[in-house]
Amino acid sequence: MSHDSSHKVAILVDEGSNPFEMGVATELFGLRRPELGRPWYDFTVCAAEPSVRMHLGMFTLSGVAGLEAAETADTVIVPNRPDPESPARESVLKAVRAASERGARLVSFCTGAFTLAQAGVLDGRRATTHWKWAGLFRELYPEVLLEPDVLFVDDGDVLTAAGSAAALDLGLHLISRDHGAEIANAVSRRLVFAGHRDGGQRQFVERPLPPVPDTSLAPVLAWARERLDRPLTVADLAARAAASQATLHRRFRAELGTTPLAWLTTERIALACRLIERGEQRLDRVARASGFGTAANLRTQLRRATGLTPTAYRARFSTAS
Repeated sequence: MSHDSSHKVAILVDEGSNPFEMGVATELFGLRRPELGRPWYDFTVCAAEPSVRMHLGMFTLSGVAGLEAAETADTVIVPNRPDPESPARESVLKAVRAASERGARLVSFCTGAFTLAQAGVLDGRRATTHWKWAGLFRELYPEVLLEPDVLFVDDGDVLTAAGSAAALDLGLHLISRDHGAEIANAVSRRLVFAGHRDGGQRQFVERPLPPVPDTSLAPVLAWARERLDRPLTVADLAARAAASQATLHRRFRAELGTTPLAWLTTERIALACRLIERGEQRLDRVARASGFGTAANLRTQLRRATGLTPTAYRARFSTAS
C-alpha cells in the first residue's frame, strides 16, 4: 500500500448482518487518525438496498452507499450471514465475484466466509470461519481448505477471520500488512486492545479454574520481553516459570494456543520490525537487539514472517524522518 494515497475499503452489509463486525471495520479503517502522520483508509459502508435491517432487527441502517462503491475498492469486506444455510442475495455475490476478478483484496469476518465460498472465490484456497459452523461449512463447500481451529487465515488476497473478536485480530493484521507493525501497535493501543494475536492461535481455549489466584504466564512473558536480546531458550522460560519444559508447553498451549518457541520467535520478529521501522540501518544491530544473532538469520526469519527482506521492509514501512 502506498503511503501517499488512500487505500479504499468498502464493507458490504446485508439483511441481518451483525453490527459488531461492521463496528470493528469502522473503528479500524473508518476513523481518521491524523496522529499517525500518513494518509489513512478511505472507508465506505455499502449495501444492495438504501436501508438495511441489522441482526435481530435491532436497528435499521439507512443512507448507505450502493454496491457500486465496491467497484473501486481496494479491499472489500463481505457481509456475514445470520443463517449460513440461507443463500446470499445474487447482487451481493455478483459484487464479490467482480471484486475478485479485478484483483481486489477480499476479507470476511465470522460467517462471511460462507458468502465468499458461495461466490466461488474460495475454491482450493485456505480459509476459516466460526468453529460453530465449521461442520456445516465443510458439508456445503468441501472444495475449500478449511482451517477451523485458528483465529484467521491470510491467503494473500483473500483473508478470513473466525468469530467476532477475531475480526479485530485480522483487522490489525491488515493494518500491519499495509502500514507496518509500529502503526498497527499504535492503533491497538488506541483501542485499549492487547497486541493482536497471531492468526494461528486457537479460536477458543478451555481453561480449568486456577487453584491459586495467579497462575498465568503474564509474569514470564513480561520477563522474556525485557530480555529478547539474550539467547533465551525454552529451558530458560521453564526455569523462570518454575516448571518443567513439558508443563510449560502445556501452559502455553492452554493460555496462548501456541508453543513457547513460536511465541518467542514472534516476539523477536515484532521487535526487529519496530527497530527497522524506527530507522535502525545496521542489520547486525537489529539482529543482536532482537535475539536473532546474525544479519543472515534476521533476513531469513523476517522473510519467513513477512515475505519481505529487511531492505524491502524498511522501504515500505520506515517511519523515520
